Amino acid sequence: MRRGLVLEGGAMRGLFTAGIMDVMMENDIALDGVVGVSAGACFGCNYKSRQPGRVIRYNTQFARDPRYSGLRSWLKTGNVFNAEFAYHIVPTTYDIFDFDTYNSSPMEFHVVCTDVNTGQAVYHALSQMDYEGLEWIRASAALPLASRVVKIGDQELLDGGLADSVPLPYFQQLGYDCNIVILTRPPGYVKAPLGHARLLRWLLRKRPAVAHAMLRRHVLYNQQVAYAHSEAAAGRALVLQPEQDLGIPHVCHDAELMRRVYDIGRELALRNLSQIRRFLGERVP
Repeated sequence: MRRGLVLEGGAMRGLFTAGIMDVMMENDIALDGVVGVSAGACFGCNYKSRQPGRVIRYNTQFARDPRYSGLRSWLKTGNVFNAEFAYHIVPTTYDIFDFDTYNSSPMEFHVVCTDVNTGQAVYHALSQMDYEGLEWIRASAALPLASRVVKIGDQELLDGGLADSVPLPYFQQLGYDCNIVILTRPPGYVKAPLGHARLLRWLLRKRPAVAHAMLRRHVLYNQQVAYAHSEAAAGRALVLQPEQDLGIPHVCHDAELMRRVYDIGRELALRNLSQIRRFLGERVP
């Protein structure tokens, strides 16, 4: 049995995911692999580096730092989350990412991006974390219009959520037959289509595949969530999600609100810890 963790994105809603992961790490719940999309990739890599607490720590520390995120960063660099400071300086200088633990861990870690020229999902196994690895993480979370295209080798990439927000089938195809899926929207949520389609196509006239992916995303997303729930009903997945809307914007400068969302994830994980253990085939104390 291969045990996997599938992480949806959702920008700062990902702090809910971080709360769940931290409880799982603190309780020594071992996994064979993690696949993350967007914020799920940014935060999920800390499971492989075994660093509970790191996600909420650096996000609250830099919540109001204009070097990290915000309008100033977007106007100066084209990236709401600063490409160099947020993705390279913070993990190497201020809140150190444990590269050695990550690189020596047998756990697999995969990220999902979207190819801007085709609109299709790009799946990448990130066995080693280094400068290029951090660029893969950045690409997975690079929201269209709020971020510049990320170039890695001959690939041009943006946010993985455009093509595959809940990559459960991908992990199942790799042989992961026991998967915990963390969603960041509450039960019953249905993604609505984007409005202003003509304006969006004009803004992305040089990237028509991205515009097409954005305009069809609601269809794919709703199908992907429905599939995750159908697999849970069949006993092949365990879906964890907030009971209510988390009420946090994509870009947040309120450290207290960040902490509240994180704590919602922690509380849900603690309440369901025995269920998580049983699903993964572990003994329940």
